[in-house]
Amino acid sequence: MNEQAMIPAQTICLHYNVEFSFVDTLQKMGLIHVEIIEQTQFIHKDQISDLEKIIRLHNELEVNLEGIDVVLNLLQKEQELRKELHSLKNRLRLYEND
Repeated sequence: MNEQAMIPAQTICLHYNVEFSFVDTLQKMGLIHVEIIEQTQFIHKDQISDLEKIIRLHNELEVNLEGIDVVLNLLQKEQELRKELHSLKNRLRLYEND
C-alpha cells in the first residue's frame, strides 16, 4: 500500500484528541482498518472521514461503540438502497422512452 496515503494512528489521536485505545477498539470491532508498518500503526487517508463521523457520534451525541456500529451499518444500507433505486429509475426511463 502507498505509504504516502497512510497517516500514523498516533498523529490522528493527537489531532482529534482521542485516546489510542479508542482507535484500537474501533479496529478490533472492524469499524476501521489499521495497517502496521515497521511496528507503527497507520490509518489510510480514505478512512479519515469515517473516523471523523465515528468521533462526532461518540463525543457529541454520546453514542456508544455498539450504537455507532449500528448507525454505520444503517447508513451503508441506505447508500446501497439509493444506488439500487437510481439504477432502477434509469432502467424504467429506458422502457418509458420506447
